Amino acid sequence: MPTTADLCDDPKSVYLAACPCRDMLDLLANKWSALALGALENGPERFGALRARLQGVSPKVLTQTLRRLEEHGLVHREIYPEVPPRVEYSLTPLGEDACLPLAHLRTWVEQNIDRFPAAPL
Repeated sequence: MPTTADLCDDPKSVYLAACPCRDMLDLLANKWSALALGALENGPERFGALRARLQGVSPKVLTQTLRRLEEHGLVHREIYPEVPPRVEYSLTPLGEDACLPLAHLRTWVEQNIDRFPAAPL
């Protein structure tokens, strides 16, 4: 089994400071990114529907999150030429791939939330 030291020899190791994997790990480990991707698992959604599903997210943070996910190829933004314009967000194949481990993480947290000590106020 490789050790952390062995992993640091790999140029794609998240343990290396210069590894581009860190940017993706940072993006996917973000609460709103993980939740937005999960909210898109069942198909395309409009901004308002996503905002309603992700209770507590501000419009500004959701916009920033969706832009980052789009820039990294995880989400596709489709603008329909209607009046008023309709915009839908959907997962790309890469985004669909990212959903599997994120779904496992969300499920694990939900199943184990009672095992965590209460957070201090």
